[in-house]
Parts: sequence; structure tokens; C-alpha cells
Amino acid sequence: MVCSAPASAQFAAGEAELLRCLDIMLMVTSLRCRHGQDDFQPEYRRFSSRHLATMNSAGRELHAYYSLRHGESRAGRHLDQLSTGMANRYGQGHPWLECSDLRAATSRLAATDSRSELLVAAREMLEDRPARGAVTLVARYTE
Repeated sequence: MVCSAPASAQFAAGEAELLRCLDIMLMVTSLRCRHGQDDFQPEYRRFSSRHLATMNSAGRELHAYYSLRHGESRAGRHLDQLSTGMANRYGQGHPWLECSDLRAATSRLAATDSRSELLVAAREMLEDRPARGAVTLVARYTE
């Protein structure tokens, strides 16, 4: 499982997984973009600092979910697989967002306290391609 947006809220770890994957994707792509004109590591650091409690909570929720599903001894392994999968997925860059888009979106996300806004952004930004025909949250961030 490498962070697909869950189709229903019935998936116990759905929101926690989305948040964790958003954080990993932003971290990995910020490293990828750090040598260009759209280096957004400062924005990512602000995002990470502002949402530390939210991301830590999501990590604990995922660990509890994996512990129940796979046993305590294997929960860490599943979290590592999620992180590694995300790092591999975005290590060569985001499939449709440029560094400038990621910088603008990360800056906006670093300024919000809204968990629901983070989840909307995660659902959009973790897709393999942009939503067709819709003005997405990401598009509004990068205008």
C-alpha cells in the first residue's frame, strides 16, 4: 500500500495515511527541488513545524492500526514500507506538479491550521494526475 486516497472513510487509517503521505511527499520533493530556483525547503520546514502535532498523531494512529492488523512486532515494518514506498514514488519528482507549484502549495499549507484543508490537499496532490476540468485546491494555491 503506497498512499492511495481511500474511497471511503470506513478505512480505519485513511486520513492518518493521507496526512503521513502528504508529509513524506513534501519532504522528498523539497529535497529534490532544493538546488533550483524554486527551493521550498524553508516552506517545508514551516509546514513541518506548524503541523508537527498533527503528523505525530497521524503516525500514532497508523501505528495503532498496523498493530491491530498485523501485530505490534510488524507495525513498524509496515510504517517503514509506507515511508520507503513514498520516497521511491517521489524521488524523481512529482508526476504533475513543478517545484514552483509545490513551493506555493507548501507555503499555503504551512499557513493553515485546518486538518480538513490538509486532507483535501493530500487527496489532490497524491493523485497521479490532476483532476480534470476542476479548479482544484492546488490550482488555487498556485495562482
